[in-house]
Amino acid sequence: MERPSHCTTFDRSNFIGTKCYSTSADGNGSNPDIYGTFFGQSSFGKYTIAEQASVVNVKGLVKNDEEMKLFAPLGCGIQTGSGTILNVADAQPHDSVAVLGLGGVGLSAIIAAKMRGCEIIVGIDRVQSRLDLAKELGATHTVNTADFKDLSEMVNQVRAVTPDKLGTSIAVDTTGAPPLIVKALEFTAPLGQLIQVGSAPLDGTLTVNIFEHMVLGKRYVGAIEGHATPSKFVPQMIQWYREGKFPVDKLVKTFPAEEFQTAIHEMHDATTVKPVIVW
Repeated sequence: MERPSHCTTFDRSNFIGTKCYSTSADGNGSNPDIYGTFFGQSSFGKYTIAEQASVVNVKGLVKNDEEMKLFAPLGCGIQTGSGTILNVADAQPHDSVAVLGLGGVGLSAIIAAKMRGCEIIVGIDRVQSRLDLAKELGATHTVNTADFKDLSEMVNQVRAVTPDKLGTSIAVDTTGAPPLIVKALEFTAPLGQLIQVGSAPLDGTLTVNIFEHMVLGKRYVGAIEGHATPSKFVPQMIQWYREGKFPVDKLVKTFPAEEFQTAIHEMHDATTVKPVIVW
């Protein structure tokens, strides 16, 4: 299987970057050079410099500018969430799934779990509007952590809705919050897997009881971009949308560029899941 997200040069290619263009003809450093960094994105830039392998040709796939705005987030968050369920976990109808954090990544994972027909799909968040949207998109159960005094309550609630109260066979963490990750591993069923998608603090650690972990056969794995090959997966997501299986329109809201501060505010207060800035 092709897994470009875990290639040996991933960090250097996507976060450190390489010099793409020098504005100084003699290269003496008198003018700034342009580097391509962080997935080749150029935030608030009129142009971007990207590797050819990172570009998906959507000619013939996208019908108009409105669709281009709608499909803009397919290349990262939505691909990550859905790809984690479909490619990394390879979820099946008999699986029970828990998703921690219901932003664009988490809700995309909910959509994908519904597509696979998973019998139990639990959405976990602290914002009620996100939990309501998760139910609309396919979650069979939700857990609101806002008022929990002890996260063990989350463990108990998740286990209570799973077969034999053993926990979920698949858990996806999109929060990167170590206290939640510890509890997610706790409510993961024997032989189940917890997939780490959210970025934890660089000094974040997870302590496990080695003997218990061995006996229960649980797996804790990391995944980036849902193990997807974008040139194949983005067209597939568009096709699912056209078939009515992949309602990304429920996640995306557009804002004119001059209202970018409103977009940021609505993202922070959970009014909007995936804001798209339109120039």
